[in-house]
Amino acid sequence: MARRPGRRLNAATRGDAARLLDRAPCGLLTTDPDGRVLRANATFLRWTGRAASDVVGRRLVDLLMPGGRIFHETHYAPMLRLQGSVHELALDLRCADGTRLPVLVNAVLVGGGPAGDEAGGGPAEVHVALFEATERRRYEQDLLRARDEARTAEERARTLARTLQQTLVPPLPPQPAGLAIAAAYRPAGDGTQVGGDFYDVFPTSPDEHVVVLGDVSGKGVDAAVVTSLVRNTVRALAVLHHRPSAVLADLNAVIESHETERFVTLVLMRLRREGDGSWRVTVGVGGHPPPILLRAGSAPAEIAVGGPLVGILGDQHYDEVELRLAAGEALVAYTDGVTEARGAEDYFGEQRLLAALDRLGPGEVGPVDVDAVVRGLTEEVVAFQGGDTHDDVAIVAVAPSA
Repeated sequence: MARRPGRRLNAATRGDAARLLDRAPCGLLTTDPDGRVLRANATFLRWTGRAASDVVGRRLVDLLMPGGRIFHETHYAPMLRLQGSVHELALDLRCADGTRLPVLVNAVLVGGGPAGDEAGGGPAEVHVALFEATERRRYEQDLLRARDEARTAEERARTLARTLQQTLVPPLPPQPAGLAIAAAYRPAGDGTQVGGDFYDVFPTSPDEHVVVLGDVSGKGVDAAVVTSLVRNTVRALAVLHHRPSAVLADLNAVIESHETERFVTLVLMRLRREGDGSWRVTVGVGGHPPPILLRAGSAPAEIAVGGPLVGILGDQHYDEVELRLAAGEALVAYTDGVTEARGAEDYFGEQRLLAALDRLGPGEVGPVDVDAVVRGLTEEVVAFQGGDTHDDVAIVAVAPSA
């Protein structure tokens, strides 16, 4: 009897399907529910460099690297038992030569009852498809390496910011004989970005000292460069000029001629000790809030002095004012991070500043506790912002000491 053409076509189709599965661009395994390999296609054997006799009859877990074996027992096998399938599980095959082959594994349990998707269709089997993931694993490793490098770079940036800031702001102000000085610096946010606020205190003679507090516009390394320029220039000019107004005028010329587009606000106080223990203070200001005078029995009051920004235009004129600072009095200078501190609804402002200094200022007798003034004001400003400062805060207070 002649064979029907349909039967020849079915046989050919089945043969093509078998060859397709055997040479598929992915590894194909069939295992029993316990993971023992029943069949393996040629692609899997070629990938692993193993013969069929070295694979069939062995458990899938025995063909994995040690780390993959742990993952097999903690993820693959439990998921297959509970869900009947596994999707895109990353494992490492152990090749015949001991090398590692990263793969993504999909598996499904078929037949053998309710857990399989072909209930009653014969004994249970697990059909496993493995996709080579060498490039994906390399990509993931590159991402992890890039993440680690980014973290390292971020930490280096934090260290650089702290180092730069420490060079721009003295950690502890000097304590000249007869003069109490307290200062505080609080960087914005988490402190990783270098700010433009700075202060400096230095002697020009045994009985004369200069106190500087300023704010360079902007943040970052560029601002730090200008801050360093300002600080060093002021130190040099304070030796050449006795008058703060002259120092500010020359500093303005230096910054204005510099290639930077940043400007500076500055308060400069020259203090000279008098024979009776008081201090003669000459104050000059360039675009900065003037210092506040604290005096027992009087409300805190700004010193009446002002001047233009430093570094915007050439040939600027700066005024100065002279006053006597006696026992029980103090001068407090601050940057705009105090008055412009943002709270939930408004800014800290000048009125809150004056009220705070009124509470923290001098008592009826004795010298002013400048440490308490600076510490208390800083705490109030930070608390007003909910503990997270939006701008740098710098404060310096000076008072005659016993």
